[in-house]
Amino acid sequence: QVQLVESGGGLVQPGGSLRLSCAASGSIFSINAMGWYRQVPGKQRELVATITSGGSTNYADSVKGRFTISRDNAKNTVYLQMNSLKPEDTAVYYCNADLTRYMKTGIYEYNYWGQGTQVTVSS
Repeated sequence: QVQLVESGGGLVQPGGSLRLSCAASGSIFSINAMGWYRQVPGKQRELVATITSGGSTNYADSVKGRFTISRDNAKNTVYLQMNSLKPEDTAVYYCNADLTRYMKTGIYEYNYWGQGTQVTVSS
């Protein structure tokens, strides 16, 4: 099985910073893209940032210049450094990974989600 375990959420004042981490573990052959998404009640989950295995990144316009996504391939871990946080960044943040698993019948692609971590920006 595969697990994505997130950490680093919490309560922070506007203008503050937080760093989220997401570690993938289990029977993983390789990890392609990893990313962060967020969701607030009553709204669709939205993309925050993604990063490929080669390090190419993509950001939502709302977080460009404030958030930085990075990854440690040796640790199967992706990070999200969030600076200059705003109240509108308040959401549950989810980690996502496109990966491959080696099974008896071959190598197959899967997509996994973490359980989510709450980020609250409030004074």
